[in-house]
Amino acid sequence: MSSPRLLLLDEPSLGLAPILVKQIFNIIREINRQGTSILLVEQNAHKALGIATTGYVLENGRISTSGSASELKSDEKVQEAYLGGAALKKSGKSS
Repeated sequence: MSSPRLLLLDEPSLGLAPILVKQIFNIIREINRQGTSILLVEQNAHKALGIATTGYVLENGRISTSGSASELKSDEKVQEAYLGGAALKKSGKSS
């Protein structure tokens, strides 16, 4: 592969051990740092929003919410549905 401008990834962490997931996301971050745009489809919202600049939440095939990664991480609906919002509230880690 020679200097792609865009890399499309569909569930790169699916079925992997946590140590491999960490490595995969580090590699994705480095590829992006080198100038390649990334379109990432990922159910691990914590990891995806941890490396994203912009995110889109799909529900039933339609965009239901979008914004910067930090906006999505602090959105109560996103926290509740995708980031373990109830657990965050119990632990006092909610933003």
